[in-house]
Amino acid sequence: MTGRVPGRVTGRVRATVLISGRGSNMVALLRAASDPAFPADIVAVVSNNPDAPGLALARGAGVEALAIDSKPFGRDRAAHEAAIHAVLAARGVGLVCLAGYMRLLTPFLVGAWAGRMMNIHPSLLPAFPGLDTHARALAAGVKLHGCTVHWVTDAMDAGPILAQAAVPVLPDDTEESLAARVLAQEHVLYPGALAAAAGRAAEAAEGTAFLRNPCLDGVSGATLTLPYANLR
Repeated sequence: MTGRVPGRVTGRVRATVLISGRGSNMVALLRAASDPAFPADIVAVVSNNPDAPGLALARGAGVEALAIDSKPFGRDRAAHEAAIHAVLAARGVGLVCLAGYMRLLTPFLVGAWAGRMMNIHPSLLPAFPGLDTHARALAAGVKLHGCTVHWVTDAMDAGPILAQAAVPVLPDDTEESLAARVLAQEHVLYPGALAAAAGRAAEAAEGTAFLRNPCLDGVSGATLTLPYANLR
């Protein structure tokens, strides 16, 4: 565990990231939040896995990193989630970001953070919920694939959509090449969605979503509906 870096800007929405592994999306969120103009301040990273590489990365960024190991709780998921909830509540967290958190949540934690917990999923939901999304996209022969940030609800990968980014599926794509292209967009999309949820950008009506089309990057006159202007 480590303390916060002195002098961090206050007055922003306090956020926490939940991870189980390397946390590449966590790193993207931390990088965005290091800008004092970003509307969310990531105050802690929490993992159910004490060996998650992302914990060391968070500590290296000066963010409190905590492991709440799920193993001692056995099958009592609600008790484990109660421990996580206590950590979040004690830190005055307003938004929770799941970033490769590999445990199914119970109604307890989902209900406690309804409308305040978001997840990123590697497909253009509602297509391909669940696992193995890139392999399934290739098998289905789709021409567009991508990622989605959505609010977490009791139904897996079925919550209201906050943002999506689309990428083309190329004729010679493998599962690995497609996954890499989607992951690059995840690292852009998730900070934008967090910024929107934190209430800074894109003065749009509540409940609206935005779509990022990376095919337009660098195209003169093209407009991307991204709520945080410094993400590109």
